[in-house]
Amino acid sequence: MKELTRKRILVTGGAGFLGSHLCERLVGQGHDVLCVDNFYTGTKDNIAHLLECTNFELMRHDVTFPLHVEVDEIYNLACPASPVHYQHDPVQTTKTSVYGVINMLGLAKRMKAKIFQASTSEVYGDALIHPQKEDYWGHVNPIGLRSCYDEGKRCAETLFMDYHRQHGLSICIARIFNTYGPRMHPADGRVVSNFMMQALRGEPLTLYGDGSQTRSFCYVDDMIDGFLSLINSATDPGGPVNLGNPHEVTMREIAERIVRITGSLSPIELHPLPADDPWHRQPDISLARELLGWRPKVALDDGLAAAARYFRERTEVADMSQPAHS
Repeated sequence: MKELTRKRILVTGGAGFLGSHLCERLVGQGHDVLCVDNFYTGTKDNIAHLLECTNFELMRHDVTFPLHVEVDEIYNLACPASPVHYQHDPVQTTKTSVYGVINMLGLAKRMKAKIFQASTSEVYGDALIHPQKEDYWGHVNPIGLRSCYDEGKRCAETLFMDYHRQHGLSICIARIFNTYGPRMHPADGRVVSNFMMQALRGEPLTLYGDGSQTRSFCYVDDMIDGFLSLINSATDPGGPVNLGNPHEVTMREIAERIVRITGSLSPIELHPLPADDPWHRQPDISLARELLGWRPKVALDDGLAAAARYFRERTEVADMSQPAHS
């Protein structure tokens, strides 16, 4: 890569699911990548294949503390993203979304660096409009079990927009809808990982409610394409941009697809719906299509098959580590 186009790029949360795929892509493009992670939910296994690359560096650091490095561009992905993890330590989750964002925005301001915020569709809460568009303000419980994440991310968006307006900082905000693929944490409690691990182990798939609630699933490669398109866009969108797959499926359908793709004989069991779990989640990606020319390309069954191969390998490793039973 020519030195004029080679960037020094910081990726916080870089050892996580999305972060590791982003680091891999940026390293492949020839940029100098600094991956920062405190390994609360990320793992070195996700970026082990990058450690020998001369343009990749790993730093253990918690973004709730200031970071003094020299970079040209920042991707802020640091924050646990699954209910199991962010509800385990809700105070720290909020701190990561608020203190961490303040620290990263401060760094971007000092370096005059463009900064990307990994926001979430959870800012829409249990949405009253469907599909969700960027100008919808949301329907969020500010004191519920999910509030540490939902309201933390909403506050992060506020801080990004205020730094942009007050200091002229170059920003972009991606509202990420359900994403899946290799390197998802097997025990993160999210739909695809839960169903995959249960199906591969021959356990009943736990379906919450009656299974008619809907989600829209975007394969990880498509999502990373969206990240890069957004941060490299010459046009300021003037606010957050939805990134996700507009193809909507019910929870029962995704369970049945995973059973079929894995060849499992697992039954499906119904369980009570968790508190504040949104009934519908589907992005309106008109803005991303118009502004970025971006849309997901990977078909759901193809993406699930790739994820199944990854989880099958993880299941085999886990099974080999268990003592044999007669």
